[in-house]
Amino acid sequence: MIRILVVDDHEVVRQGLRFVLDQEPDFEVVGECADGKTALTRISALRPDVVLLDMVMPGLDGMAVLHALRERADPTAVIVLTSFPAEDRAMDAVRAGAASYLSKTTAVDTVVAAVRAAASGGSVLDPDVAAMLVRSVRANDGTGPLARLSARERDVLAALSRGRSNREIARALSLGEQTVKSYVSSILAKLDLQDRTQAAIFGLQQGLVPLGEALRNEE
Repeated sequence: MIRILVVDDHEVVRQGLRFVLDQEPDFEVVGECADGKTALTRISALRPDVVLLDMVMPGLDGMAVLHALRERADPTAVIVLTSFPAEDRAMDAVRAGAASYLSKTTAVDTVVAAVRAAASGGSVLDPDVAAMLVRSVRANDGTGPLARLSARERDVLAALSRGRSNREIARALSLGEQTVKSYVSSILAKLDLQDRTQAAIFGLQQGLVPLGEALRNEE
């Protein structure tokens, strides 16, 4: 039996997923919740095999949940199911440990197949998301330190170089503050930098922000 936790802040989505999953004789929906903080608690308590995870939720969002699970080496397989299948989000989610990344418009059969694949260590991507990931890989297939960063991480690094706070970055990029913190931590780790100041200087050195603009922001 494959034990499943459904995480989405819209009740109608949770109900719909539960109905679909309950039709499968080898699936058991062991719980559901509406936010990332509760999801982490439920995952620890229920030990599901697979989590269906929304990306945009109040409080801790889906990306923050993925990072938290990776940090505590949790073996639970995660399938991202989102209304916002942007290239940078898809790549970042896969890098953070997502087994599959699906749009909420994905066919029911594909969702079911993704759950079975995730439970056995595999992955399923719908064609649109797979195409996005290919484009993102090609776009980042360069040389130099910036090639280690995703498109969204470069956006965050550019904002750091402009002297913006996490709250300002979150507002400018339509992200949660916790997600921004996760991106900053990832940037520091990938570039082997110690703090935000080093990251800001690095961004200026790489030309992400014209020096004159950065100086104006300090005035």
